[in-house]
Amino acid sequence: MLNSRTRWIVRESNESTANKLAAELNISHLVSSMLVNRGLDTVEAARPFLFGGEKFHDPFLLKGMDLAVSRIKRAIDSQEPVLIYGDYDADGVSSTTVLMITLQELGANVGYYIPDRFTEGYGPNEAAFRKAAENGVKLIITVDTGISGVHEAEVARELGVDLIITDHHEPGPVLPDALAIIHPKLPDSIYPFRDLAGVGVAFKLAHALYGQVPDHLLEIAAIGTIADLVSLKGENRLIAKAGIDRLKVTENIGIKAILKCAGVNPSAINEETIGFTLAPRINAVGRLEHASMAVKLLLTEDRTEADVLAQEMDGLNRERQAIVQEITEEAILQVDRDFPPDENKVLVVGKEGWNAGVIGIVASRLVEKYYRPVIVLSYDIEKGLAKGSARSIPGFDLFKNLSECRDILPHFGGHPMAAGMTLKLEDVDGLRFRLNELAAGQMRDEDFIPVMQLDAEISISEVNLSVLEEVLLLAPFGMDNPKPKISIEDVSISTLRRIGSDSSHLKMTLSNGEASLDGIGFGLGPLADHISPSSKIAVAGELSINEWNNIRKPQLMLQDLAIRNWQLFDYRGARTISAINGKLPDGKKTFIVFHEENLAEVEKQLGGNDILHIRTVEEASAARINGESIVFVDLPPSKEVIADLLDGKMPARIYAVFYQETSDFFSTMPNRDHFKWYYAFLLKNSPFDIGRYGSQLARKKGWTKETIDFMSEVFFELEFVTIKNGLISVLKPTSKRDLTESVAYQKKHAHFALERDLLYSSYEQLRSWFSEILAEPVENEEALKEWI
Repeated sequence: MLNSRTRWIVRESNESTANKLAAELNISHLVSSMLVNRGLDTVEAARPFLFGGEKFHDPFLLKGMDLAVSRIKRAIDSQEPVLIYGDYDADGVSSTTVLMITLQELGANVGYYIPDRFTEGYGPNEAAFRKAAENGVKLIITVDTGISGVHEAEVARELGVDLIITDHHEPGPVLPDALAIIHPKLPDSIYPFRDLAGVGVAFKLAHALYGQVPDHLLEIAAIGTIADLVSLKGENRLIAKAGIDRLKVTENIGIKAILKCAGVNPSAINEETIGFTLAPRINAVGRLEHASMAVKLLLTEDRTEADVLAQEMDGLNRERQAIVQEITEEAILQVDRDFPPDENKVLVVGKEGWNAGVIGIVASRLVEKYYRPVIVLSYDIEKGLAKGSARSIPGFDLFKNLSECRDILPHFGGHPMAAGMTLKLEDVDGLRFRLNELAAGQMRDEDFIPVMQLDAEISISEVNLSVLEEVLLLAPFGMDNPKPKISIEDVSISTLRRIGSDSSHLKMTLSNGEASLDGIGFGLGPLADHISPSSKIAVAGELSINEWNNIRKPQLMLQDLAIRNWQLFDYRGARTISAINGKLPDGKKTFIVFHEENLAEVEKQLGGNDILHIRTVEEASAARINGESIVFVDLPPSKEVIADLLDGKMPARIYAVFYQETSDFFSTMPNRDHFKWYYAFLLKNSPFDIGRYGSQLARKKGWTKETIDFMSEVFFELEFVTIKNGLISVLKPTSKRDLTESVAYQKKHAHFALERDLLYSSYEQLRSWFSEILAEPVENEEALKEWI
């Protein structure tokens, strides 16, 4: 067996609905079931999702939009200074850029301000508002921030500055007293789509100001929408899909400079280009320096300036990666030493000197490793404050549970799965305790096992290029529209090998006898040692199209795999048990030793752990090994011992070593003709001096001296001869006796058969024997009798 790393949950789609969609839309059942799984269970909903035709909602359905547009247009007409107040992540940067372009094109006297992550923190702040007022600003528009700025709204009113808030973060119990709040999640909102990113809300404001959909801003809006991990359905999907199309032919000088610096072919841009290339570079600026650099790049019309800024951003991204790696390693050490996961349902770690700009990424890394909610804090000892980022898992709503701790969280905000906060250092331990208490009352043990949601369980025969082309119609993929994942059960492995410079990846070809499918698993290379020949495997992952040398073929990107039945691993010929031990999986394992003379050496190599010494059939029957990996260190005295050991039990894995110091298998096993010739020889030459002439006789016949000694012992036991002082003499037989009556003959024959069947059999022969033992007794009783 090989346990999967995650819990596979196959979504159950309504078969009749899926069949109806498949027929009416002329698509495969696989894709129609994926649509149903995503809530698109009518032709009216599914057709535009696949083939286009969705429309943007009227922006004036957003509460406060009419007030905001009226006030902004008045500012434009009177040339009042307008300030766009943004945020320092990719959503905030793109939101700022969208509104800057909009107001500049409409002729506004506009500037932008993004707070410093390190000195000002997230959200509006009083000092910045007062500075803006001193500079004559009469209108401040927040983007991707502001919904929690209750105090700052009061400051703006006190200063005589009108405040328009556009945001998408969870509203708190008290809303800021602003001129207008444009937010799709307000309690009394009637807007049809609630899940816009910050840039989506800014885009809707631009839509209202222009009086039409600003298509030229979609490429910017797509960056923030995809980067912020919001639901990619509804208007977000419209923004992302259309924005990606425009990015492929973008004329934005700054974006082209980033793509060039990153070595990206614009025609190949997709959602992953944004998620793994554009967004990280934009985010890196705000994490390490000041995000205004990213806004400047997206707004510039100077190619030279764009190239310089893009290269600087690329360098900051590489620096960010190194810092993240260092902090992650320190955080893992802290968790393992001070807050072991088996005692902490929520991990809260922190340290002075950790870069506050990257701790959100570190939190995500820790969630991947430990699979539980994580808060990573950067300590400011001088101010007595801790600034943190949190990431969660399904089953623990961060925003809801942090809201229960508002008394020690003077400043926080976020979503169910991610949040940011500031608190006093003295309250960190209290926060950890309270969150763990809340988690204990809400989460079950299984919540801490990662889940892989699968769209379907399919067969290899269902996979072809036509189907995969249809699957791509579901793109762009993201939150609420994940890349489709499927599982394939009970297939054979045609080829299996580790690849990559460090052999860290796994490549295999799967087959069901009728069709085959290539699979590749990045980072899964070590699992190769835990997959035995002839195993039937279950795999899960993402279907894709592999293009190489103008050849296109289906491919499965492996993300997890499992083997449901027991496995046999053949280590016959291995000389050390310690080397084998290093290849065994984690978990309970038992090393079975049969012979006393091998016990001490095995104990020495293993340190005396996990060793079971079995000498008798009774001890074998009493041994408890269910679910374990068992290693047969040496050859048993008989196959009956192994049969009794495994009777009614099911080990996960069997490792066959069957070590023995010497073997008789390749020496001559005398048959009846050998005995007949030797007895005739003794009749003519009795008495015969074995000690003196036995080796010479053996050489003459092409036997070994051990063969001569063995046949002599058999004749002695059957009372055919006497042996004294090395002389063997024939006796007159008193009765006819068969060779099998000799104990020596019986033992020799049994041991020869034992070596033949266990030590020198093929892998398939050995596996077949174990399979018969481990199968249902009634089914295999007769076959088992034949073997033992």
